[in-house]
Amino acid sequence: MRTRRDAALERLTKRPEFLAAASGRRFHTERMSLQGRRRPEGEAGSGLRVGFTVTKRVGHATERNRIRRRLRSAIAEAGQPYSGEPVDVVVIGRRDTLAAPYATLIEDLSRGLKAVTRPKAPARDRDHATNPAKEAAPGQT
Repeated sequence: MRTRRDAALERLTKRPEFLAAASGRRFHTERMSLQGRRRPEGEAGSGLRVGFTVTKRVGHATERNRIRRRLRSAIAEAGQPYSGEPVDVVVIGRRDTLAAPYATLIEDLSRGLKAVTRPKAPARDRDHATNPAKEAAPGQT
């Protein structure tokens, strides 16, 4: 049953979608990792799309499912400000998600979404930010 609260959030379902999101920015905490990228113009989907991954190393199926349910519920709240942005995000759950307070999960997801949905700076701005020597005109020292 879908509620109005998470109706705006779509799901990533195909492997190429997960791989594309993994090629973008990353954000890590001890409870989860987020991988995300902004979709190029014309690509399918209109708003935030989210995929969830919890590996078998984390625990038995019941524990993995519980982690996924907690993350799905928390992203429904934390992802509301990003529901209209063309962004794909993969959330990788860790074992510490089970014991973490729900408010902490929402806070981690909010910080992570802010980090992975940030647009890339233009190439010229990135060069000057990382190499201040390029700002000086040639021949001036």
